[in-house]
Amino acid sequence: MPEKGLTTLDTDAAVRQSVQSELLSRHIDMLRERSPYYSERLWDVRGKVDLARISELPFTTKDELAAHNDSFMAVPHSAVVDIATTSGTLGEPVAYQLTESDLQRLARNEAGSYRIAGCTETDVFQLLTTLDKRFMAGLAYFMGVRELGATIIRSGPGALELQWESILRFRPTVLIAVPSFVPRLIAHGKEMGIDVNSTSVKRIICIGEPVRHADLSPNHLAQRITAQWQVQLHSTYASTEMATAFTECSHGTGVHMQPDLVILEVIDENGHAVQNGEAGEVVVTPLGVEGMPLLRYRTGDICHLHTGACACGRTTPRLGPVVGRKQQLLKLKGTSVYPTAIIEELNALPEVRNFVVEALRDEYGLDRVLLRLTLPDPALRQKVSDHLAAKLRVRPEIELMTNDALNRLKLNENRRKLNIFIDRR
Repeated sequence: MPEKGLTTLDTDAAVRQSVQSELLSRHIDMLRERSPYYSERLWDVRGKVDLARISELPFTTKDELAAHNDSFMAVPHSAVVDIATTSGTLGEPVAYQLTESDLQRLARNEAGSYRIAGCTETDVFQLLTTLDKRFMAGLAYFMGVRELGATIIRSGPGALELQWESILRFRPTVLIAVPSFVPRLIAHGKEMGIDVNSTSVKRIICIGEPVRHADLSPNHLAQRITAQWQVQLHSTYASTEMATAFTECSHGTGVHMQPDLVILEVIDENGHAVQNGEAGEVVVTPLGVEGMPLLRYRTGDICHLHTGACACGRTTPRLGPVVGRKQQLLKLKGTSVYPTAIIEELNALPEVRNFVVEALRDEYGLDRVLLRLTLPDPALRQKVSDHLAAKLRVRPEIELMTNDALNRLKLNENRRKLNIFIDRR
């Protein structure tokens, strides 16, 4: 049944194309006038540019954004009110500078994201992530709850006892959390004698990690969570650069875009649009950004595109989970595999209680993968190796570690994300 509150932008493709064409045209005019980087790149683009002409426009890459960071600024430095940086997953963190208008847009974006997930002003949110360390997403989650008119508890990352004290005392209905942290939260709650299904929590907004397979069925991590806790999990997709969130509705058929905030493309290796159901690189043009506007930004993320109408009533294109990042592709003895595939198979093994996947290079410059694991019995190492060989046709090296040592490896105080995958190549 269609959801309430949908606009014609969400449901009418012709209206959406018309509005996005006009927004894109204004965006190009602004880039020509105010962005040092794009005024040079767009000097030979003539006439009004609409969606039908978007393929004529140049792409923007992560490397270009890093190399010419200040040239992307479209406002004087005096107009900047907040400075964030990217996570640095694929290199050095890149600065992203926001104006007051950008902060207001960020709040509107995240409030819209919550509404897609079915949240309202009556919900109480618990934020299990940081607001510091130049983390734009944490700020967006907080501001989005304020824009929605709901209540928020800023419990931060980790701190299992504080999380449960907050849940029991303040009765949140929604958690915003990295999904791989949730099994630890459940286990700690059970150790405290808490019946997790008797608590107030009804849904979890999952950030930073997928909870679905490429076919949109719940992945092993999601199954592990929902087998113990009767909550609804909502996938999300976002990045600092796109300044826009894609979020899953209650039907779980991919994450929805907000068409007034972003233009979405999914392209193949030749730069051409993929078809419904196909995988490709996600390319975004964030709309309405004032400080550091971008054009056709290549995220490096590989996702499947879904263009059919959703049961919620939206007809906007949707994305499946990130199946990998182009720069993280591993080639192991003739087999190509993304770290996400290895992580997914490790999550399928209940014996693997904690892990880190490391990518390295051998003396010949070839990829190698080292799995650092916590296992209840060292003899299970062979089971893990055989499982990966059967599922992925790879046999990474395995090193056993204590849980405390693994957590120290994963929790780098200078980073804001758990280091489940570490690329040392």
